[in-house]
Amino acid sequence: MRIATLHRSMACLRATLSMPCLRAALCALFICVATGTTAHAQNAASGGPSSTPAPPQIRTDVAVGLVLAVDTSGSVSNGRFELQKQGYAEAFRNPQVLNAIRSLVTQSIAVTMMQWTGPRLHVVVADWTLIKDAASANAFAATIAAAPRQLYGGGTSISGAIDYSRILLAQSPFNATRRIIDISGDGSNNSGRSVTQARDEAVHDGVSINGLPILTLEPDLDHYYHDNVIGGPGAFMIPVSNYDAFADAILKKLISEIAATDGYARQAYAK
Repeated sequence: MRIATLHRSMACLRATLSMPCLRAALCALFICVATGTTAHAQNAASGGPSSTPAPPQIRTDVAVGLVLAVDTSGSVSNGRFELQKQGYAEAFRNPQVLNAIRSLVTQSIAVTMMQWTGPRLHVVVADWTLIKDAASANAFAATIAAAPRQLYGGGTSISGAIDYSRILLAQSPFNATRRIIDISGDGSNNSGRSVTQARDEAVHDGVSINGLPILTLEPDLDHYYHDNVIGGPGAFMIPVSNYDAFADAILKKLISEIAATDGYARQAYAK
């Protein structure tokens, strides 16, 4: 109908005007309209802007969405960093962790790992991964073991780690029933905003924060974590006396938070 109307209009104009320049202009206008009509049809056929939007991608349901936040601030030597990293890798290779995952309704969890120091210094070293069997657990362990240290200083901002972990949870491609931030570190918050404010905002969003304070440098860090860091449904912590005991502690902690048991939580709150 649009092209037919245009033909009639051009016929009327030709009857009254015969200047070559006007004829050329009208011809160009006809080409533009016809081209636009064709492009509109092609857009609709190829799923362009005029077509119905694609449905949102369905996210996989998991029982737990877990962010592993590993301290790589200046107080963490390379040797201590390796003990942390290998401790996490060994835990995911342990059959007890897989048994805890298999005890869940979905028999699966989603995990990511990031390194943190200052308020805006964070690096994801293991992307979100679905863990549901020995193969996926071992693959995630291998990713952790192979990940190099990427941060070396910038302060100790637990609040920044919490804030960035919330972003990772919000961007997760998985739909988790329980969302958990697992923070390990050897110092109190000394950079960035208030850690209690960051904690309270995360808890308000339904996120739980568990802690793994390493007491090598600050013997009372467990009390600090208890009062300022952990929070949310079922939150707990497991203090670690030194880095050599890290592997055993992270294994116990993962089993507890995955299976949502409270045995280690009672141990964690003891002072």
